[in-house]
Amino acid sequence: MKGRLFIASMAAGLAIAAWGAAPARAADEPRFIMVTHGQANDPFWSVVKNGANAAAADVHVEVDYRAPETFDMVAMGQLIDAAVNQKPAGLIVTIPDASALGPSIRKAVAAGIPVISMNSGSDVSKEFGALLHVGQDEYDAGKTAGEKLKALGGKVGLCVNHEVGNVALDLRCKGFADGFGQTVTVLPTSNDPSEIRAKVKAALAAHDDIDSILALGASLAGEPTVAAVVDAGKVGKVRVASFDLSANFLKAVAEGKAAFAIDQQQYLQGYLPVVFLANLVRYGLIPGGNVPSGPNLITKDKAALAVDLSAKGIR
Repeated sequence: MKGRLFIASMAAGLAIAAWGAAPARAADEPRFIMVTHGQANDPFWSVVKNGANAAAADVHVEVDYRAPETFDMVAMGQLIDAAVNQKPAGLIVTIPDASALGPSIRKAVAAGIPVISMNSGSDVSKEFGALLHVGQDEYDAGKTAGEKLKALGGKVGLCVNHEVGNVALDLRCKGFADGFGQTVTVLPTSNDPSEIRAKVKAALAAHDDIDSILALGASLAGEPTVAAVVDAGKVGKVRVASFDLSANFLKAVAEGKAAFAIDQQQYLQGYLPVVFLANLVRYGLIPGGNVPSGPNLITKDKAALAVDLSAKGIR
């Protein structure tokens, strides 16, 4: 029997709206639950789910994906608690806020449920009892981006943070500032691309010396940031980089409208934990440490190769 990915989301309470009814599960087919902080309108997380779905099919398990509708740590903690009560064979979580989610993750470990963290939380994963973490070090990735933009001639930077309070994104901005080594201002926004475009355009109008901008998500923030630079008539004067990939942002890199993208390979962040848990529950096998999925810088010479895979939901 092929594995299946069941997707659910939650608004403020614990009522989980499943995307389709769950078919019967084979007795020998382990069931895992994946709980992330991914907002429903963020295309990044569809790639994570694609990775989990592919892994479920490859290793013949079930994966039940759950996430709050918005960036809500109380709701996410409740989702983890609900997952623990259902006693899955394994639990996969993101940890964007250690203080808010730590108690729920520890409950899972205490209940004997093997936990793997992914995407965010590499610095606290072991502390909470997780077996390992799949992802990238967010501070180091931000620092790499800052160093690259500085090497390209940047002197005044802007970090567009569409989810202030998400520790992983805050660390990206901090790493960017440290790697850039010069003036960096954080621009807080929502995750509404129209708002991001307007705020970046306003920042460029108010501060003519901005020459380097780092966005923290390609679809939500990178694309509207490029659009704002075009609106301001500053293509070639302002270098734009972004975390993560989207087909349109990669096209901007290929066309010279953006400098580079930072690929953390979120498909692997969805795929690998499922495979690792399947091997653990069946054979007692597990990697001996964290698995870095990134960062990889996608520059103009590499961008065209990644466009098709991004459009297919793999990169």
